[in-house]
Amino acid sequence: MLIIPAIDIKDGKCVRLTRGDFSREKIYLDNPRDMAIIWRKQNAKMLHIVDLDAALTGEMVNFQKIREIVDELDIPVQVGGGIRTADAVKRYLDIGVGRVVIGSAAVTDPGLVAEVLKSYRSSRIVVGIDAENGIPKIKGWTESSGLKDYELALRMKEMGVERIVYTDISRDGMLQGVGYESTKRFAEKTRMKITASGGVTNFEDLVKLDSLKPLGVDSVIIGKALYECNFPCQKLWYCYEPSIRIDQNYSTAMPQQKSGNDA
Repeated sequence: MLIIPAIDIKDGKCVRLTRGDFSREKIYLDNPRDMAIIWRKQNAKMLHIVDLDAALTGEMVNFQKIREIVDELDIPVQVGGGIRTADAVKRYLDIGVGRVVIGSAAVTDPGLVAEVLKSYRSSRIVVGIDAENGIPKIKGWTESSGLKDYELALRMKEMGVERIVYTDISRDGMLQGVGYESTKRFAEKTRMKITASGGVTNFEDLVKLDSLKPLGVDSVIIGKALYECNFPCQKLWYCYEPSIRIDQNYSTAMPQQKSGNDA
């Protein structure tokens, strides 16, 4: 099971929301790049970054912040939030982003998914489904779609999508336990590669999700539980090291070849 730390960016800062509520944010660091370096130092093999401002507006508000993270790290970065055009997909992939996550646009403009899959490998184009009671929510979780979550996934599968980032938003940011049953139901109905998200609180939640590997659940995005140091080994690196000199001590930058289409 691949553990993927999440970095949500709002107004240029690293924040966490509770159930996607923009009025219930907690700022963890002013510079998301510093947070990315910390997660890499804790042995992260991949990062999941969301531009929260873009999720609401559709504008790539935090593009430069994301670029700084991609340039700094030597691991793949997955980016979502407000990706609604082929140009946005291209801009992210051109700067070295490993995967883009198309969310709302998969509902409102499914043709976009088909379009970008003609230019890029399916491993670089994934669809994010943020569901509440089995119904996908779009536009920063402010609107409901008219489909069931698995129906949307199967439509995407027909287009050539292989992976879904599935978030149970009733659990997201609550630290009340992973949405095991909802994720299991979704995996059984879709039989796709699935990255689970939402509600992971402790090691026991990871064990539960690991049992879903035969159904295609092979990775998990963790946000608040990592930020609140719910896993004891983290305290060595983050919670008990408030004065770390990030730029001097923890840089993981390595020269990388950035490709364009990488189709």
